[in-house]
Amino acid sequence: MYNYNLHAHTLLSDGQLLPSEVAVRYMAAGYKVIALTDHADYSNIKTMLKATTEFCRRWPKNSSIQILPGVELTHLPPEQFKPLAAYARKQGAKIIIAHGETTVEPVVKETNRLALLADIDILAHPGLISDNDTKLAEKRGIFLEITSRRGHSDTNKHVIKQARNFGAKLILNNDSHSPEDIITAGQLFNAGIEAGLTEKEIEKMNVEVGSLLKKRGIK
Repeated sequence: MYNYNLHAHTLLSDGQLLPSEVAVRYMAAGYKVIALTDHADYSNIKTMLKATTEFCRRWPKNSSIQILPGVELTHLPPEQFKPLAAYARKQGAKIIIAHGETTVEPVVKETNRLALLADIDILAHPGLISDNDTKLAEKRGIFLEITSRRGHSDTNKHVIKQARNFGAKLILNNDSHSPEDIITAGQLFNAGIEAGLTEKEIEKMNVEVGSLLKKRGIK
């Protein structure tokens, strides 16, 4: 069973719930590891990461769910991805996401490419990602997101096709903002199947996400 969700928001950005509420709801929904990845730019990254890392540090070690501090670098001028990703890593972010070129929001051109050149782990909802950008993701070992979130999920099939064509890694995420967004681990698995992933691909994803967490010092 796939039981990761490395893309979740709290009221530290545009989510509706406290980090503790998010954690408990995901725990009840059957997840083993989640990341709190609130939206950030230069205006809030310092205060947001301080709060998130403090919350995660104090989360009980014997809990059935691990909560990781992270960030989603969002709607940046593309040249800011490198310095902000480096800053986030130094401040303790275990998972760094870049807000990709989704087709349902106005995202600056070149966001996918310049985000992929920064120290990120995941390119979220990358929209109609190009061949060259998919190749870059594969070369740098960055995950392309398949999402259950409405709107952003419109291009899931394209992302899957591109990843298959060029060998890029995929990750299945929820991208929750509200209580209604927090679906069970089984429902997230089914959302991946409905998007066109095979069970074998999700099994491979499980292994690759586990390897990412080990790389970031998560047991």
